[in-house]
Amino acid sequence: YLANPPGVTPPTQRARLAAIRKLNEQRYHDTGDLEIASRIQSYELAYRMQTSGPELTDFSGEQQQTLDSYGVGKEPTHPYATNCLLARRMVERGVRFVMLVHASWDDHQEIDKRLAKNCAITDQPIGALLNDLKQRGLLDETLVVWAGEFGRTPMGQLERIDEPFGRDHHPNCFTIWAAGGGVNGGQVIGKTDEIGLNIAEDPIHIHDLQATLLRQLGLEHTRLIYRHMGRDFRLTDVGGNIIEKMVS
Repeated sequence: YLANPPGVTPPTQRARLAAIRKLNEQRYHDTGDLEIASRIQSYELAYRMQTSGPELTDFSGEQQQTLDSYGVGKEPTHPYATNCLLARRMVERGVRFVMLVHASWDDHQEIDKRLAKNCAITDQPIGALLNDLKQRGLLDETLVVWAGEFGRTPMGQLERIDEPFGRDHHPNCFTIWAAGGGVNGGQVIGKTDEIGLNIAEDPIHIHDLQATLLRQLGLEHTRLIYRHMGRDFRLTDVGGNIIEKMVS
């Protein structure tokens, strides 16, 4: 919640957290349990996020022209437009990673209607976000990636004879786009066959994409190793080559 419940003032909340922190610190001193130290930091982070939230979500200082460019206050763009504007405000305040989610792309039926609806919801806000970041001098240092987890089949999917067709999941090939953050824009990398069923030219593995995006974020993918069930794993497995033509 961004606001405290009735009867809980900011000093009361701060005093309560201070008391909890003192107890946790005593327990950490006795046990050396790093999970307790992590819990202390998590509580403090949550408190800072909550107390900064009201200012972040207050759009009263935004120019009407900016609100209109995103589509805030208008349908069908308002919900996603609000998220995109919040994303820009987070970036301005130093938030290092922001994820926006728009669901309802799983068009197994009625893709002709559903796809048009989703595009109407998202096209204007995401375009405004890119323009806004650029105008404020933030796009060069902000990597924006628009992606899903797979594509859709080029052939139709018909589950019921009395319903308009849709398209099924298609992991063989799909498209993403990226902007800012050192991305060399104005180009298309890769090519599918004439119906979009398989990759025909310049294939890019997902591990290559991950390695490239991580490098743009200042992370070396070969060093991101974690242990699970007695084995060391890496996000990019044994692959991951930088897509040099994609980034500068």
